[in-house]
Amino acid sequence: MTQAKSPSKTAAQGRPAPSRKTRKKAPSVDNPGKVLKRPRYTKAETFAIFQRFHADNSEPKGELDYVNAFTLLVAVVLSAQATDVGVNRATKHLFQIADTPEKMVALGEDLVREEIKTIGLYKNKAKNVILLSEKLIRDHGGEVPEDREALEALPGVGRKTANVVLNIFFGHPTIAVDTHLFRLGNRIGIAPGKTPLDVEKAMEKVVPVEFALHAHHWLILHGRYICKARKPECRRCVIYDLCRSPEKEHFDAVPDIALRTKALIEKEIIA
Repeated sequence: MTQAKSPSKTAAQGRPAPSRKTRKKAPSVDNPGKVLKRPRYTKAETFAIFQRFHADNSEPKGELDYVNAFTLLVAVVLSAQATDVGVNRATKHLFQIADTPEKMVALGEDLVREEIKTIGLYKNKAKNVILLSEKLIRDHGGEVPEDREALEALPGVGRKTANVVLNIFFGHPTIAVDTHLFRLGNRIGIAPGKTPLDVEKAMEKVVPVEFALHAHHWLILHGRYICKARKPECRRCVIYDLCRSPEKEHFDAVPDIALRTKALIEKEIIA
C-alpha cells in the first residue's frame, strides 16, 4: 500500500526555495563592476570631503617603515600582495644591515631572500631588490631618482610604486592607486574608473589643489580602516553625511565622528 504524502511535505516541495540575498561585491582592481561615467559629487562637495579628512588627520603618514629613499623604495616593492605590518616585520633587520644599494648588492640575493621569506612572492621580490639595486648603482650613482619614468625603469617598480616614492619621499602630489583607493574611487563615486590608471587620472582632476599632497594617504587609510571591502564601518566615517554611495548604511542620526569633524571645520572658519 502506498503511503500518502503529508500535506505539509507536499506543499513544501511545491514552493520555490527561498532565495538567498547575495551581498554585492565591493569594487576591486580585478572586478570593478559597473563603473560610473562621472563622479557623484560637485567640486564644492568634493572639497568638503577632503576638508573632513584634513580636519580629522591633518598630517597622514604612510605605514611602511624606512630610513631613506632607497629603503622606502624597497619597502614599497616588497609590499605588493603583502601587508605593511608584514613588510615592516621582514625589513626591520634587513634595513639595519643593508640601507643602501651597495650594501644590498653586497648582501646578495640568497641572504635577502632569507630576510624576507615571511612575505608573499619573496623569491621574485629578492631578485628584483638586487636587480634594482644594481641598476641604481650603474645608472644613478646609487641614488633613487626623483623621476617617475626613471623609477618605473627599475626592476619590480610599477607606476603605483613610483608614485608612492615620489609622494612620500620627494613630496610630489601624486596619487598611488592601490586596491583600497581603487575601491573608494568607484564605491563612493568620487573618481570612478575601470582601471587603476583611470582612477588615478580621475583623482587628479577632482582632488582640490590644497589637499593634493595628502589625498593619497587619506583615501588609502580610509579604505583600509573604515570603508572596508567586506563591510564599510559607516558609523566610524568622518564623511558619512557627505557620502553618496548606494552601499552606505543608513542610521537615524549622523555618526558623532562626522558631526565632531564638521564642527571643527566650522569653528576654524569662524575663527
